[in-house]
Amino acid sequence: MNTPTSESWSIAPVRNTARRVNAFDGSRISNDLDARGCAVIKGFASLEECEALARLYVRDDIFRSRVVMARYGFGRGEYKYFSYPLPGIITELRTSIYPRLVPIANRWNEAMGIAVRYPEKLADFIKRCHEAGQLRPTPLLLQYEPGDYNCLHQDLYGEHIFPIQITILLSEPGRDFTGGEFVLTEQRPRMQSRPEVVPLRQGDAVAFAVHHRPVQGTRGVYRVNLRHGVSRIRSGCRQTVGIIFHDAI
Repeated sequence: MNTPTSESWSIAPVRNTARRVNAFDGSRISNDLDARGCAVIKGFASLEECEALARLYVRDDIFRSRVVMARYGFGRGEYKYFSYPLPGIITELRTSIYPRLVPIANRWNEAMGIAVRYPEKLADFIKRCHEAGQLRPTPLLLQYEPGDYNCLHQDLYGEHIFPIQITILLSEPGRDFTGGEFVLTEQRPRMQSRPEVVPLRQGDAVAFAVHHRPVQGTRGVYRVNLRHGVSRIRSGCRQTVGIIFHDAI
């Protein structure tokens, strides 16, 4: 596994990330994820971090690939996958928040009768991915302009999937862009899909289910399937960072 170098740590500022993550209301995040499949984390990234991360988009040397969504029917807009070593702030946020999500992920798998359990440290989970041939980093930087949107989808990249991921909004709604709401849909068996529109401000993050989550029904626990996307951008430019914890084949 590649690790960050001193050069990568200088790409974006890091400000007491572990302390900030530890101050989040873990019970509220857990309850919201259980109830709706998503949880807003206000102030996940500072204004300085948002601006520094947004400026990275013009660089080519720190990304492994660029995807123009219209070419693949994914929507409109584009995104770039970071290469290893990741920018310092991405590494810090990814490493710091992962242990807070592990108990939820393990509890979900137990409830759904899935045998997989996740280790306490991200490095151990990434090692598991790499041993299975999932070697490519998945954190990404996304950019949308007027008319762009992201179709409902799931970020599944191989056998090993961490069931929760994070998206951070780097732009300010109403100032930098209009439209572009984060949308989550949930399909329960024999029921119509339930939509969830998640309001975010600059620096806020949303933690959400990657694939499915457990729901308590009258006859026990069952799985519901989730997809996420972004509604049409009406004006301006919207940038986000996606923090996915499993690497890709």
